Amino acid sequence: MQAQAQAERKPQQRRRAAKNQVVKPSVKVYFLGGLNEVGKNFTLFECENDMVIVDCGMAFPDGDMLGVDLVLPDFTFVERNADRIRGIVITHGHEDHIGALPYLLKRVNLPVYATRLTVGLIEGKLKEHGLTGKVKLNVVKPGGAVQLGCMKVEFIHVNHSIPDAVGFAIHSPAGVIVHTGDFKIDSTPAQGEMIDLARFAELGKKGVLALMADSTNAERPGYTKTEKMVDNSFESLFQRAENNRIIIATFASNISRVQQIINCAVRFGRKVALSGRSMLNVMGIAVELGYLDVPEGVLIDIDLLNRYPKEKVVLVTTGSQGEPMSALARMAFADHRKVEVGPGDFIIISARPIPGNEKTVGNVVDELLKRGCEVVYESMYEVHVSGHACQDELKIIHGIVKPKYFIPVHGEQKMLQKHAGVAKAMGMSSANIYIGDIGDVVEINEAFLRNAGTVPAGRVLVDGLGVGDVGSIVLRDRKHLGEDGLIVVVCTISLATGELVAGPDVVSRGFVYVRESEPLLDETKALVQDIINECAQGNIHEWGTIKTRIKDGISRLLYDRTRRSPMILPIIMEV
Repeated sequence: MQAQAQAERKPQQRRRAAKNQVVKPSVKVYFLGGLNEVGKNFTLFECENDMVIVDCGMAFPDGDMLGVDLVLPDFTFVERNADRIRGIVITHGHEDHIGALPYLLKRVNLPVYATRLTVGLIEGKLKEHGLTGKVKLNVVKPGGAVQLGCMKVEFIHVNHSIPDAVGFAIHSPAGVIVHTGDFKIDSTPAQGEMIDLARFAELGKKGVLALMADSTNAERPGYTKTEKMVDNSFESLFQRAENNRIIIATFASNISRVQQIINCAVRFGRKVALSGRSMLNVMGIAVELGYLDVPEGVLIDIDLLNRYPKEKVVLVTTGSQGEPMSALARMAFADHRKVEVGPGDFIIISARPIPGNEKTVGNVVDELLKRGCEVVYESMYEVHVSGHACQDELKIIHGIVKPKYFIPVHGEQKMLQKHAGVAKAMGMSSANIYIGDIGDVVEINEAFLRNAGTVPAGRVLVDGLGVGDVGSIVLRDRKHLGEDGLIVVVCTISLATGELVAGPDVVSRGFVYVRESEPLLDETKALVQDIINECAQGNIHEWGTIKTRIKDGISRLLYDRTRRSPMILPIIMEV
């Protein structure tokens, strides 16, 4: 009897225990950019009806996006949920993390939280877009935290190729999510302190629900080299170029690299000039905020460059990626208004070509060599180190953070897959790793990590002042025009009978040279006459039908004669 009573009491005790146990909520992560691509980083976190945006970056167009200036994330989902978003937190001041901010803030007014230098760079961007004073910008020191709804976002100092970079620990009711931002582990950084590994380890001891980490260099074994090595390389190159003018191309945002160049110039008794709009903007902000230390009299205006002997100057310029409109490319193609390069110029390209830019960088190097310049680039000497962690550094972060779940971020598919492999090598189960795509929603809970559907996401193209008015159809037309050219057929028909009154005139642009192809164009005109006469005899007066028949007929004829498919534009007028 006693045993039976005990057996009856046990299920009741279990039910009471389950009732008293607190079930933790889930956190949802919306990936709106930065996956399966490098750039356009944009992630949204949601917990208990509060939302926080991490980074708001842009990407540069690839070769297929003819005429496009910038690529932005799709803000549709953010606009729909603007009333629930408590703020935007930014990891660092690179364009792929802050470039889309002005475009978003024109649509939704949200407070922005970032470190001091990052806020300075954001202010510069907002000024360009006429948003000065309209957005609440908040400076948060590394080690500080900000409460955004139910989530507390802690800023953790990391090393990167720009000062004041941070990772985040998002303390939510669901648990702690660590987002590294872009980072590397550099024990001897050019500026500032070493990454705060102690804080990452402390979070790991307390328990981390999920880790989201930078995958840019996940394919590279070993460690990223230290910035100090670049110091040594500059030292030996400055010695080698003792009688030459030195021109160094680097990223405008790489403030610590410019500091290294200035330090070296001072040691060798050289003046420093800056070239490129973005270089001048960023360095102006860096000097103003105290992130760039320039001794009195070292910096000179580019207009004064020719007043000094060549061996007494260093020119720091943009264009390390071979961008056609950049200062270095203009110098290479003799299109720069203030600097002419040639023999006696020692040019250092202090950056690694971004994947896809190798050819454009190669073209600029070739042109500089043709002009008699001596050119040093990354593959020859150690004049650049990456700002991203390689495999062994990633293993250290995984080892000290000890996350339950892992989501690789910031990279193309091959990088994400390699980073997932690193996590597996560290003993993490495949079931606890999620490789996402843009538009994915991931729900994370102590009990599970799962896909929770998709939301609108993608890319919005900026062309001049137009935002989003260039889509896939316009790009397809531009590609078509660029590949096969355009044929315009103009004719006038009678309103009453539908018969030809004037024309047809055929205009060719980018298809064939008219003077050498008169027989082909005469054949085209004859075909258009026949089609219009057929339509008139068949009592067809509907413009759309006539235009379609002209397009189809010309298309067949031209492909048959030339094996090309130009865009055909019939223009019909009625009198």
